[in-house]
Amino acid sequence: MALRSTCTRLSVGCVIVRDKRIIASGYNGSITGDAHCIDVGCKVVDGHCVRVLHAEQNALLQCARFGISTERADLYVTHMPCLQCTKSIIQAGIARVYYEASYRPDPYAVELFEHAKVPVLQVNSNLHFLCENFSETQC
Repeated sequence: MALRSTCTRLSVGCVIVRDKRIIASGYNGSITGDAHCIDVGCKVVDGHCVRVLHAEQNALLQCARFGISTERADLYVTHMPCLQCTKSIIQAGIARVYYEASYRPDPYAVELFEHAKVPVLQVNSNLHFLCENFSETQC
């Protein structure tokens, strides 16, 4: 998914999984119908590209758009979620978050995950990001 990113600043991909099935995916990119960073450049404000939705937001919004529940689903993402995505993930009822790379981890995001009792697990970068059968014993 991260390879589909249309923002040149950071390629992030996300999938939401429930009952060992992918129910949604997302990558960081522009909203539908807007120009992409790879075509017109990034629109940076306060060190962040404001042109794009984050991968987690895109995946969660796909579920909302198509009426798919995220309750008790797992979220796999290439990078530790930012503070805003953390709030959305918790509010959406995600059960667990798996990520590979730590990118500007926000201490308050970590605190929110802990308070909400949502486990956030860093996966070994030597493993394939998504395990073939999504088994917790293999990830």
